[in-house]
Amino acid sequence: MGARATIEAMWAVVLSLLVAASGFAQTDAKDPDKLYADREQLSSARQAADIWEARLTANPKDFESAWKLARAAYWLGGHVPADEQRQQFERGIKAATTATELEPKRPEGHFWLAADMGAMAEGFGLRNGIRYRGPIKTELETVLMLDPAYQQGSADRALGRWYFRVPRLFGGSKDKAIEHLKQSLTHAPQSTATHFFLAETFLDMDKKDDARREAQIVLDAPFHPDWTPEDREFKKKAKELLQRIK
Repeated sequence: MGARATIEAMWAVVLSLLVAASGFAQTDAKDPDKLYADREQLSSARQAADIWEARLTANPKDFESAWKLARAAYWLGGHVPADEQRQQFERGIKAATTATELEPKRPEGHFWLAADMGAMAEGFGLRNGIRYRGPIKTELETVLMLDPAYQQGSADRALGRWYFRVPRLFGGSKDKAIEHLKQSLTHAPQSTATHFFLAETFLDMDKKDDARREAQIVLDAPFHPDWTPEDREFKKKAKELLQRIK
């Protein structure tokens, strides 16, 4: 090989390395928060979760990546194919547990641990319901103790759901469910999630007028800039609930 050919070959190698490095930099530069904001595109939610998981693996003391991974796993668990859901919720439980250990006096880990456990309890049989019933309540009460206003009163909202879902024999209470849901509204009066949960609770109590009123509030509520995907889903559910009420 002549000198010129050797130099050209060397430049080709250098160029390929530069292109590869550029591609890595672009991937590494992706903002997981922006990807998660676009979570209705499942591929964006997956990328966000993978980035947070990689950061947590690289730095096991990365509290922010831990709780955000737990949050992303919760969303993914509710939207991926059925055969992947359990894996996502378990991924979220693991990440949230890490977050609670890193920052036990911060609400984020406790809340998303309760959320992922709650999804497991609702979606994967009686055994999981029994297993997680107590820990869910404990984690949510911890959030209330640390910061009752966290994420627009999400702990009261979730406790309202806990009291609604759990059988009366094991501590459930429709009255307590309504009490917690109404308390949540003091932090976020237009929350579509809270009003929809109230509608379901009232309907279960055969209070159809109250259920109809709450469902209509969901439909009329403005979209929250941070929770538009969730708002869209609750509006759809509220419309379906209104159609069921005779």
